[in-house]
Amino acid sequence: MMTIEDIPAVNKALKAEFKAHSAPIIELIEAQTHDPFCVLVGTILSARTKDACTAGAVKRLFTAGGDSPRGLAKLSIEELEKLIYPVGFFRDKARHLHELPKVLKEKFGGVLPRTVEELCELPGVGRKTANLTVAVGFNLPAICVDVHVHRINNWLGLVRTKKPVETEMKLREILPRKYWKTWNSHFVSFGQTRCDPVRPKCDGCPIKKFCDSPKKR
Repeated sequence: MMTIEDIPAVNKALKAEFKAHSAPIIELIEAQTHDPFCVLVGTILSARTKDACTAGAVKRLFTAGGDSPRGLAKLSIEELEKLIYPVGFFRDKARHLHELPKVLKEKFGGVLPRTVEELCELPGVGRKTANLTVAVGFNLPAICVDVHVHRINNWLGLVRTKKPVETEMKLREILPRKYWKTWNSHFVSFGQTRCDPVRPKCDGCPIKKFCDSPKKR
């Protein structure tokens, strides 16, 4: 079972694994655009959607001008639906993206806020999206907890939580701040490439000795 004292060792192992694979889509968007707004839009689209699908939708949307609040405001809901299909819940996401420029202007003068709490006031933005935007888009300390982070940290035994928001709050208590920004990226990549929820590839796993999961083989 993983303990707080094991955090540096686990982080080091997952960092090496991360570098050996393609970065998750949101990190790629940041590297290509260096724009927190683009990171936010990409994160909204990525929810419950595979990276390859998200990448295609992001490319079409940004090419059509949806990489800025002004450009996004010019696109109708129907146009947005066509551009982002077939991402998960594309109709809901198209509606949220359509509302985003207006709400951003009304509440924050058109300037994207840098805090999780303020970002959560925007349409289609929950804590996971807000934390990832803060960490990746603004390069500020934030702990984004998605299904991979929640599941694997519980499998390791570092936390014992029922919901992702509980995992976020617990990690805020025990995780040194220097690991906050990259914890999500490392575990998302690890969950996508090795630690599958149904059939994890345990042979050769670099953190197998820390794992407390009943699925460990």
